[in-house]
Amino acid sequence: MAQKLLRIENPAGTTAQADWCSTLAGFGVTTVRNLSEVSPAMSKQEFDCVLISGEARDSTAGDALELVHAVDPQLPVIVWNPEMSATEAVRLVRAGAYYCLGYRDGLETLRDWLESAMEETCGRRRALDRASNCEPWRSLLVGESRPMQAVIETIRLIGGRRCTVLIGGETGTGKELAARALHMAGPRSSQPLVAVNCSALPENLLETELFGHVKGAFTGAIQTRVGRFEQAHKGTMFLDEVGDMPPELQAKLLRVLQDREIQRVGSSETIKVDVRVIAATNVNLLERVRQGRFREDLYYRLNVVPLEMPALRKRGRDITLLTEHFVKKICQSEDLAVKKVTPEAMEGLCRGSWPGNVRQLENSVEMAVVLSGDREVLFAKDFGLPPTTPINVIPFENAAMPVSTSESMDFETAVSHFERSILEKALQQTAGNKTAAAELLGLKRTTLIMKLRNFGTPPAVCVAQ
Repeated sequence: MAQKLLRIENPAGTTAQADWCSTLAGFGVTTVRNLSEVSPAMSKQEFDCVLISGEARDSTAGDALELVHAVDPQLPVIVWNPEMSATEAVRLVRAGAYYCLGYRDGLETLRDWLESAMEETCGRRRALDRASNCEPWRSLLVGESRPMQAVIETIRLIGGRRCTVLIGGETGTGKELAARALHMAGPRSSQPLVAVNCSALPENLLETELFGHVKGAFTGAIQTRVGRFEQAHKGTMFLDEVGDMPPELQAKLLRVLQDREIQRVGSSETIKVDVRVIAATNVNLLERVRQGRFREDLYYRLNVVPLEMPALRKRGRDITLLTEHFVKKICQSEDLAVKKVTPEAMEGLCRGSWPGNVRQLENSVEMAVVLSGDREVLFAKDFGLPPTTPINVIPFENAAMPVSTSESMDFETAVSHFERSILEKALQQTAGNKTAAAELLGLKRTTLIMKLRNFGTPPAVCVAQ
């Protein structure tokens, strides 16, 4: 299969088309000439490298580089411009460019660098595939943010151990998936993983659910029943919402952790069990210990290795990956072609507060897929987006008014003038710093740049980067 190259070109360049055809021969090349075409192109297919040849009509190489890395931070970007200065080349490399070529470099050198970058990309993807094959549990945890990388590394370290793990985190953060990953990452993966929700059953039923009972132990016990701990022998026991366990059962659980043995309800016989215990809670157990609602000795028995699942608001860069994962998963389960999410909808999802965390995001994606019908594209209106995080308000001395007050001005023009005045005000307050202005307005920097370009020549205050 041909390696895929995304080329962002300047059609007014001086290099002959025949030379380009020779240089790029054998690659699957997709060419765009405007910055607005980059994100749609990258959403449609996966590229191995990006080539910025000259400067596109509406962008500098730095803007294009930033936009590409906003979509895929690891995708190598090569800049080829005979008129590029050494200072500009250094700036681009520091900004993340894979390599910059100037007037001293020929097209043969360019092809060498393209092949090198593409081979590096392919090697990285092969390594990820091998890692996924070697670590099947890794597919359960979607995300590349620093908080998720910390979770993944912890699971990799303790997966093969017997130690008890206490998983904390808000509701909907994926604590059960982390428990399954821990089980799959160790030698017990071929044995059962038995899960019990400690808040879902009343106390008398929870005890028999965990430890089993003998015939005649209570009214209705017409036969002996094996409990969940016995079912999990040689495997893993997952106790979800362990903070809601009644005090009487806490003492019995402590004995299981200390002695690795249980007693069925109505029996004096002890039964040895070889079980790894993983517990999860969405409450502060230490606070419950201080309140006298949870045994302190049990807390320390459970909290041998703490594992905190991060809230979705702390792993913003994962929202795009999670959304794509859920779209694919839900479309496949509904026997539908995998749908695409528009950049505007994705931006809205990324700006959401998501108090229900990953579970809420998945439900939102499922709603969008189901309600979109036969459409192949999901728009912002298809998602029940939660309230976005508050946007910083610029303390304008006076309300921003349209530049022109002509009676013939239509609504679209008036809104355009109003929007431009807000952008100019933000840039003035940040001394022309686009990054700071974008943060002030609650926008992504690339969104701010695109809006400025939609107005034609950017305001004079936009010179600072």
